[in-house]
Amino acid sequence: MTIGGAAAPAKGTFDVYAPATGEVLARPPECTPDQVEDVMTAMTDAFPGWARADRGPTLLAAADALEARAEEVADVVAQELGAQRAQAAFQVTGLAGFFRYYADLELPREVLKDDGQALVEVVRRPVGPVVAIPPWNGPLYMAGMKVAPALAAGNPVVLKPSPFTPLSSLLVGEILREVFPPGVLNVVSGGASLGGLLTAHPVPRKISFTGSVATGQKVAMAAAADLKRVTLELGGNDAAVLLDDIDVAEVAASLFRAGFHNCGQVCVAPKRVFAPASRYDDLVDALSALARAAKVGGPGEEGVTVGPVQNAAQLAHVEALAADAAAKGAVLSAGGGRVDRPGYFFAPAIVSGAVEGMRVVDEEQFGPLMPVIRYDDLEDAIRRANATPYGLGASAWSADVDRAVAVADRLEAGQVWVNTHFATLGPPQPVVGTKHSGLGVEKGHWGLASFTDVRVRYVTR
Repeated sequence: MTIGGAAAPAKGTFDVYAPATGEVLARPPECTPDQVEDVMTAMTDAFPGWARADRGPTLLAAADALEARAEEVADVVAQELGAQRAQAAFQVTGLAGFFRYYADLELPREVLKDDGQALVEVVRRPVGPVVAIPPWNGPLYMAGMKVAPALAAGNPVVLKPSPFTPLSSLLVGEILREVFPPGVLNVVSGGASLGGLLTAHPVPRKISFTGSVATGQKVAMAAAADLKRVTLELGGNDAAVLLDDIDVAEVAASLFRAGFHNCGQVCVAPKRVFAPASRYDDLVDALSALARAAKVGGPGEEGVTVGPVQNAAQLAHVEALAADAAAKGAVLSAGGGRVDRPGYFFAPAIVSGAVEGMRVVDEEQFGPLMPVIRYDDLEDAIRRANATPYGLGASAWSADVDRAVAVADRLEAGQVWVNTHFATLGPPQPVVGTKHSGLGVEKGHWGLASFTDVRVRYVTR
């Protein structure tokens, strides 16, 4: 681990499993309560100097250091995530890209009054030490969404990666020890109890968490005890509403790429496809053909399009959803079960005949299952698409862009797409969750602002 700018040795370890084999990949350190106190002392000591520092050059140096060892870090990501090389490399370049973006981004002062009597300005100041907890499905990219703006705003950070994917973050901490002043960036690893120790500690003033709704609620309750600020991104059950004039082959290809990217383990992937009755069978056939043609495999295998589910617990969740759908009358095409090989592999499946009341529709799958829901009336489809506690992303699809925009504007989600799904401009484009999908904003200048407090400076003349 990295605490106070130095290597912190393990006093205990835990097992991390390789998704592609199911075998133990590594035994990283388990952070102790005493080491948590060391982290808090280090951040407290580092805060005044870092808040006043010229931080941009240091963030750029961090990006350079990561890019210099990008191949090494990507190798670790590929093994712990079960990802193909390009996907693993994106995690590293994404993290470096966030450092570069926020190194050059400033929040301007706002002048409210400037005359012979007074100068009144609204300025931003760092909020204080930050706890950053990214999820296992995007260990470094999602870390970048939190760590880079927090550091750019002048806050020291402790990064706690998921216990399923801690290895790449620990390596990043090692690489950046010589870049940041001691205590500015700390990286610790451990199980669920570690998250509780960090979020309940009185030193941090902000928690940025991505994960499940249930855990997000616990984080919010821990933060409430001493009024910590929180940013929570808690997943979604994104609806894709297809209109009756779509090009079935084209839309099916786009939906499949988006829905099965990273084995379906993406918060803003399309997870409920609403198709009009007139196009329903053709769409199911097209999606099913793509699922049957997909090559399932692990890191380094040629031609792989769908990798493993990341961990055993998530695989069990996917299996339970598939079994529930089948028991309630749905049809799983192109497999829909474990692949007969070591590791956490599940054959991608399109779920036809899916309806509300099935877990695969009502819950976030976060795996290689895509339910397709038939509708007869567009108004009914919009109502059903919105009838969920989630509100992260949604999309509308039509040959007539104006029709699709009109539908997209009625979908209840923090981000909506037209004729695509989960496309992004990268760091400048914010991520917003509504309803149970979260609180606050990540990325862009909104993300930077979320790691600051507003201060009014009133100077009489």
